[in-house]
Amino acid sequence: MAATAALRPDETHDPRAPDFPPPPVTARPIDRAAWIAAFRQVRNETERRAAPLSPEDQQVQSMADASPTKWHRAHVTWFFEQFLLREHLPGYAIYDARLHYLFNSYYVAAGPRQPRIQRGMITRPTMAEVAAYRAHVDRAVETLLSQASDRALEMVLPILEIGLYHEQQHQELLLTDILHAFAQNPLNPAYDPDWRFPDAAAQRGQVELRREIAWIGHTGEGFSFDNESPRHETLIPAGRIDRALVTNRQWLGFMEDGGYAKPELWLSDGWYAGPAEGWEAPGYWRRDGEGWATMTLGGQRPVDLDAPVTHISYYEADAYARWAGRFLPTEFEWEVAARDNTLPDAFGLVWQWTRSAYMPYPGYRPLPGALGEYNGKFMANQFVLRGSSVATPEGHARLPYRNFFYPHQRWQFTGLRLADAA
Repeated sequence: MAATAALRPDETHDPRAPDFPPPPVTARPIDRAAWIAAFRQVRNETERRAAPLSPEDQQVQSMADASPTKWHRAHVTWFFEQFLLREHLPGYAIYDARLHYLFNSYYVAAGPRQPRIQRGMITRPTMAEVAAYRAHVDRAVETLLSQASDRALEMVLPILEIGLYHEQQHQELLLTDILHAFAQNPLNPAYDPDWRFPDAAAQRGQVELRREIAWIGHTGEGFSFDNESPRHETLIPAGRIDRALVTNRQWLGFMEDGGYAKPELWLSDGWYAGPAEGWEAPGYWRRDGEGWATMTLGGQRPVDLDAPVTHISYYEADAYARWAGRFLPTEFEWEVAARDNTLPDAFGLVWQWTRSAYMPYPGYRPLPGALGEYNGKFMANQFVLRGSSVATPEGHARLPYRNFFYPHQRWQFTGLRLADAA
């Protein structure tokens, strides 16, 4: 799979993914054909990403944070069945009630579920049976979109839209999870031998931030997750943000200066999560003679010194910033800097760590019901990342999007850019 750039924040329709995003849920008259096309595009993209993987590949779970490809394909299908079809398609025949336990992820209100660490033990249903499950749900969703009244679709489309963006999130996880699994394999298998990391923009200098009260968050137009709202005012101090992402060459300087061996650079939890446990380089880096190699979706390759550093944790990003005598931007500074497309490579290469804890915006209210568990209950002990990565599907990235991970995690395509005070 060739790497492709993500949707820019000022674009509303991506010509490279012509059926996604769908029309706004409030658009009237309702364009049923467009919604069916968007649904098909997302569902087909999941299968396209899974296609290079054998049944054995799709079964493996390499760590508790990762999930098997087969589980991803089934879980996103369960999401549509659970939240859309069971509630809104009269007479819908559940494909197999036993799958509810296997493919619920973390929705407590939806019932008990397979422990996350045991998803790799789900050898049955088979890959073929998961494909049949997906086809069953696909037909039912298209029936719903074709036959439901306009009044019913007013309730259906917001749930469908969440389901589409949810599946895109799992499309990214599908790639990062299989990369982690392949990195444990001594054969160094390639997901796609032709895969290449996109070139970063050749940029120097910084984006200037003036001191201002800025509006942050979703504008109310188009799709958003609930954690992007409500839109609110935030003080942005004067400062500067680098136009370029930190590269592997720069990171190697940190390593060669003993950055992983200097506890004074590290948060206490970070020291005991990383260097004290043997970290000496970004995730997937391996010594290769006199240099370094890294595991990629194209297999093991020499580290490209001019590419953005990736597979780093928040703890590593924070330590690097301290070593450089600088700091990570807040998510609000990042959003203001990227607002007018003045921040090169904000999207499509690596998610960028910010120093912002993942917290609710002032006045935040989660969605009602079980879907309220989607974001809000994770607002503790995690940090916000902004932008998107090489693995993010076309049309998914948006300016106010808030990604979040625990500070020790580094199996995603995560990198950084630095900032300075005025």
